[in-house]
Amino acid sequence: MKKSTVYNLEDRTYLFARECRFFIKALPKTLNNIEDGKQIIRASGSVGANYIEANEKLGDKDFLMRIKIARKEAKEAQYWLRLLKDLNNGYQTEAEELIVEAVELRKILSSIINKRSISQN
Repeated sequence: MKKSTVYNLEDRTYLFARECRFFIKALPKTLNNIEDGKQIIRASGSVGANYIEANEKLGDKDFLMRIKIARKEAKEAQYWLRLLKDLNNGYQTEAEELIVEAVELRKILSSIINKRSISQN
């Protein structure tokens, strides 16, 4: 990931998905990496896609559901990245940077959920 922080969450989720794709592309083409790579590509792209959908909400319930799905996908991306990190010597630094970003995205999305839930009560 870029060292400078992107504050626009739509852009940040896009960069996360893009960097995950670059990471997968750089890994050796083993059966495990190909299959796990498919999973990380899906999950990382889904974070941003669901965030965009949330912003085009049909109502507050729809917004919260989409943000929760985006958070779930960030957590799933973290899982696949951890697995790829553990199975690919020489790629730990790149994987760890993406894991940190997945965790940060998950925390940001959790904060949005918590603030929205509090304001509805």
